[in-house]
Amino acid sequence: MELVIALAIGIVFGSGIWLLLRPRSFQVLTGLMLMSYAVNLFIFIMGRVWLDKAPFTPAGTAVDPSQLADPLPQALVLTAIVIGFATTALYLVVMIGARGLTGTDHVDGEEPEV
Repeated sequence: MELVIALAIGIVFGSGIWLLLRPRSFQVLTGLMLMSYAVNLFIFIMGRVWLDKAPFTPAGTAVDPSQLADPLPQALVLTAIVIGFATTALYLVVMIGARGLTGTDHVDGEEPEV
């Protein structure tokens, strides 16, 4: 199962890099989003999802860390999702403004002549 997840993360991240190298702004934005999704998935999987462990301490019981799920990877991924959404929204506004000023969505501002 780890091999399948590792391959999926690698394919998503590789697709993001490929799109990041494309000449259009929307493709660059999509590549950045794919790369952030792959990193989020990587962090979440490295935290090991425990199916048989409680996410919190039941009231009136002694705290035993080995019986609890680790909340840190979940918190990191949740924070990364929020920051990624804000960054994507900001980049989208900048992309629309650049399109209005230059008249093209090409990354360097010049359309290649065909």
